[in-house]
Amino acid sequence: MITREHALRLLAEADTPPHLLIHAQETEAVLMALAEHLGQDPALWGRVGLLHDLDYPATQDSPELHGIIAANTLGGMLPEIGLAAIRAHNPATGFAPQSPLDFALRCGETVTGLIHAAALVRPLRTHGLGAASLRKKMKDKRFAATVCRQTIAECQHLGLELDAFLDLAAAAIHTLAADIDLD
Repeated sequence: MITREHALRLLAEADTPPHLLIHAQETEAVLMALAEHLGQDPALWGRVGLLHDLDYPATQDSPELHGIIAANTLGGMLPEIGLAAIRAHNPATGFAPQSPLDFALRCGETVTGLIHAAALVRPLRTHGLGAASLRKKMKDKRFAATVCRQTIAECQHLGLELDAFLDLAAAAIHTLAADIDLD
């Protein structure tokens, strides 16, 4: 399996913009926390989270290819279950999520937008951010309007209630706060 250092080099070579690199790191942290919680492989799940948008700079004008090109590029570097999750995280590819990793990537990468936006409007940023605050933000459809609440709710496919998922994801992103200017 690809090392984290190699994955970061690939992201740099793909001209990943800084905001997308932050999203990748947040997704990595959330997926690793989910893997630990669910008894899965944190290294694999983290790598999938880190690399899921590898092709975004090249496919942003061709959404139906986003995820497919990344999976093709990463062939031999990740097991097929990871490649399948990368293909399935984008509904435009036509690949439906099936495995726990597929659903984890979909809800895990989506919740990062909500958490990041919520942290930016709080004086304490990620400190103390949890399910209660995030649920309130989810009810306001104008807040982080592009974040799909339905996709976040796919955490149910992992056997997680929404509050437990939101707490887990917020705690995971809090561990990165100093590195991503959310401290």
